[in-house]
Order: sequence, then C-alpha cells, then structure tokens
Amino acid sequence: MQRIDKIYLNGEFVTPHGEEWFCLYNPATEQVIGQVRLADQVDAQQAIAAAKAAFPAFSLTSKAERIAILTRMRDAVAARQADLLEAVIEEYGAPASRSDWMASYPVMVIDEVIEQLQGYEFEQQAGSARVVMTPVGVAGLITPWNSDAGFICGKLATAIAAGCTAVIKPSEMSAMQTQIVTEALHAASIPAGVFNIVTGRGEIVGAEISSSRDIAKISFTGSTVTGKAILRGAAETLKRVTLELGGKSPTIILDDANIEEVAPLAIAAGFMNSGQACIAGTRILVPESRKAEFESVLANAVAEARSGDPRHPETTIGPMVSQKQWERVQRYIRIGIDEGARLLTGGEGRPENMARGWCVKPTLFTDVSNDMTIAREEIFGPVLSIISYRDDAEAIAIANDTDYGLSALVLGGDAQRATRVAEQIESGRVLVNTLAHEPKAPFGGFKHSGLGREMGVWGLEAFLEPKAILASR
Repeated sequence: MQRIDKIYLNGEFVTPHGEEWFCLYNPATEQVIGQVRLADQVDAQQAIAAAKAAFPAFSLTSKAERIAILTRMRDAVAARQADLLEAVIEEYGAPASRSDWMASYPVMVIDEVIEQLQGYEFEQQAGSARVVMTPVGVAGLITPWNSDAGFICGKLATAIAAGCTAVIKPSEMSAMQTQIVTEALHAASIPAGVFNIVTGRGEIVGAEISSSRDIAKISFTGSTVTGKAILRGAAETLKRVTLELGGKSPTIILDDANIEEVAPLAIAAGFMNSGQACIAGTRILVPESRKAEFESVLANAVAEARSGDPRHPETTIGPMVSQKQWERVQRYIRIGIDEGARLLTGGEGRPENMARGWCVKPTLFTDVSNDMTIAREEIFGPVLSIISYRDDAEAIAIANDTDYGLSALVLGGDAQRATRVAEQIESGRVLVNTLAHEPKAPFGGFKHSGLGREMGVWGLEAFLEPKAILASR
C-alpha cells in the first residue's frame, strides 16, 4: 500500500502541517490501495507565501526562458508516462479506451502551450499607447479528479507561459497521479516557488486559496456548486477567476441523419470518460418522426457497451471514481424511473456477474421530457436520455433550455444545415458530425457552465493583464 506523506513547497518535498490521512481506493475492487496525508490551512498559507516570494523575479523572465522551462517540464512528464498510465488505471479506473489518452494528454497540452507562447506578442501598439501584457500575479489552480494530470499540467503550463507563479490544489482522490506529476515537475528543475502543490480538502485548502489576498487569479475546474463558492470567496479581493464547471450537453440528431453512422458518435459523446465528463452528451435529441428507429439502434449500441474491469481489453466504461459517486448515479437512475422515463437498457445495480467495484450498467432512458430531473441535472455517469422533438426549431429550443452551456453536438446528413443549427446553440463549444478536439480553440462555458476560457490565446490571456503605457514625445 502506497503512503504519500509529502507535499511540495518552494522547490522541496516537505511533511505537511496537516495530520489527516485520506484513504485511496481502487474503484474496480473497492480495496484501499494507499493513503495520503492532507495539507491544511497552514500548508496552504506557506505555499502561497512561497509563490508570492518567487513572483517578482519570475514575472520578469523572458519568453525564451519560459519556453526552456516548459520544454524541460514536457520532457520530464513524458518520461513518467508509463507510471502515470498505471496510476490512471489503478486509482481512477480508466479503461484502455481512455487511460492511454489520459497518460499522454499532459505532454500534449504542454506542447500546445509552448506553441502558443512561441507565437504570442506580449506588446502591441494602440494609437499612441504601448500595451504590455503583464502576468496577473500568483495563481491558484484547483483541479478535479476526472483528469488529474492533464488539468495540473495544462493550467500550470499556461500560468508559467504568462509569467505567473502558482499554488496547485489537486483532488485528494487523485493523490497517486499527483505524486507522479509532482516528481516529474521537480525533475524539470523549475525555479523554487514557481509552483507549489498542496493536496487537501476543498473546504480547507481550497477555501484558503480562494480568500487569500496574495492570490490574484484562480483557475478552477469542477462542479458548478463549488465554482459558485469559489466565486463568492474570490469576490472580496476581486480575484480574476476562470471557472470551467458542469454541463448537461445536448446531442441533436437531425432527421436526415444516417442512424448507423451517427449512433456510435452519439454514444461515444455520452459515455466519454465513463460518463464522468463535464462535456458528456447525455441528452440525445431525436426527431419524433424517427423516434422508434433511433430508440432501437441507440439501445442496441448502449447494450453493447461493456462496463467493468478497466484492465479487460473489451471494457469501454470503467467504474465510478468512488462509492459516493456510484451511489449518486444509482439515485439518478431511480429518479428517472420514478418520474416516468422508460428504461430501454441498463438500470440500477452493478453489471451482470460483478459483485464488487463501483461500476454502473450503461443506461438509456426514453420518453424523457426536458423538465425531468435526469434531463436537468448533471449525473456524471453513463446514463443517457432520449428526448424527442418535432422540428429543428423545437430541437434548438430544447437544447438551449438548460442552466448549462459547455458543449453540444449536432449530427446530420446535410453539413450546412447541421452547422446552421449549431450556430444557434447556446454553448461554449459546438461540434458538427465529429468528436474532434481543437486545442487552439477556446474552451469554456455559457451560463452555469462557467466563466472565462481556457486553451489557445484566450487561455493564456486569462493569466495576463493589459497595461497601457503612454509617454510624452
């Protein structure tokens, strides 16, 4: 059993002031596989102090110096990819269809930041003024458990590119992945204090980061409820805040779609990351005129999805990250049945022949109205709902009738028509006949799905403040 008893402060692994031990589980077996000693408020304050002390010098580094740091960071993380892959499977339960990407994405995202930085101009002329983009200050980076290493590396690389120092609070449920990433970052010889990692509870460490006067910027990925709490905590000190929050993403299948072609895309969108994804397309909108046909094909596709042991090569849906998350998904399935949705496949309980592990049966409901709980609230598990519509206008109205607006997918035979529908969806990202990811494009949400944007030039400038300098001639 692994015991993680250090946090990372000012360039060193140190024993935290906090004394609470948190158990780490293998979600496929429910067995305890490790423990992590959690940081507390004192540790958070020390991390913030270290980042604050390092900021004046680091903010003055050149673009070339930052690129050199990021290049070392990328190489060091790449060297630990095999270890990270094992941790992603063991600690998070990601199947092969996801774990390979999760282990390689941290390197890819650092590469994208390097490319963005290489082409970015920190100065420009605005009339008679010289506008200089300056680092905002010490950044608090708060990351979730559903893609731990990728979020740590993406947020930190962007902060470094901007010239900011950082305090990182990763999820305590991902401590093994965090340990590997921290060791890699240490090996990259990043100047002391530029990054500090304090694994602890959100209500303790996260709250200290959110309220501290020495934190100028917060970048948070996680639930909408927590995001609102962070925003309230940041308001007193007017922190710059980027929030990437929850979603209830629609997948609109138009009436001219080839069902055999679009069904795999619709199911993949809904079941990505075992359903534990903020962008998962869990509301599938189908034309009323073809409802029975779509129900049959989609139900067969969901029934073929395999939920179970992440190490089994045929598994496409891994376990939920924790017992609490498994129970949450089970509760939503019961609510769906109680509110009158018709169960096409799946349902409550574990998959057949599985006595242990927090796996969920891949579940598909139909006869769902958009006011039902399972259509309104983020479930964060492999549970999909079919909602029928009469025409394109109603499909757009249903898609937009949500508190969220993070991602959407439109599938149809006529690409131009599908694009016209996509342009009317209230969402930070809308895909048309594809699940491709474009890292140079901004990522973030409308409405309760967040504030601000990550990735591309938009993500970099979220860590910068424009300063106008005017001088007499």
